[in-house]
Amino acid sequence: MTDANTGRQDSAGGQAGGGSRASVLLGGGLVAVLLAVVGATGGWLLAGEDDESPVNPQAVATTAGTPTDRPTSSRPTTGRTTPSAPRTTAATTKGTGLTVPPVVGTDFVQAREMLRKQRLGWRLVFGGGTGRTVESASPAVGTEVTRGTTVQLQVAGPAPAAEVPDVVGDDCAEAADELVEEGLYPRYRSGRSGKVSQQEPAEDGPARWNDEVSIWCGAAAPPSQPTAKPTL
Repeated sequence: MTDANTGRQDSAGGQAGGGSRASVLLGGGLVAVLLAVVGATGGWLLAGEDDESPVNPQAVATTAGTPTDRPTSSRPTTGRTTPSAPRTTAATTKGTGLTVPPVVGTDFVQAREMLRKQRLGWRLVFGGGTGRTVESASPAVGTEVTRGTTVQLQVAGPAPAAEVPDVVGDDCAEAADELVEEGLYPRYRSGRSGKVSQQEPAEDGPARWNDEVSIWCGAAAPPSQPTAKPTL
């Protein structure tokens, strides 16, 4: 009887001891699992903090860089080129140094030669007074002009008589220059090239300064018209 109870007790004790050990092992496993979960959570939180820290410097760098770029792009560039405009204008408007010579009070032929030497044109306007003196000039004496400018000369008296040269057979351009030299002006009747075949008035014909002389260049002269009716 005693042995049987002892066996049961041993068996029960063994079962109890085994159950106690199982409980310890189970409890230890749960603790380990909990520790692992807590550790993982803490690691994730720490990792999250470490991952967020680089983001802020990037955002700050980008924000700080924006104001730096704006002044550079909006910096005016016209201020440096503005001073060049006055220099260009001054070079463009620089005078030529050519002015109307002192022709007033001189003989109109002498005044014409003064203008010719400076490569200026002339136009003679004769008046109703007396004498050959130039009374005024337009542009006025001393006015700054350019090459080729025509200066009008007002002469006190009427146009004097002029000598008509013989230009028949001369080159058309040379004939025109000769007529201008004598105070006359060519009137081209048949072009401006070739030889002069005829002129009107003829040599030594009646003429005054500023009169026109007709010339025919490079073509046969027109047939002369009869001056009187034929006799029946």
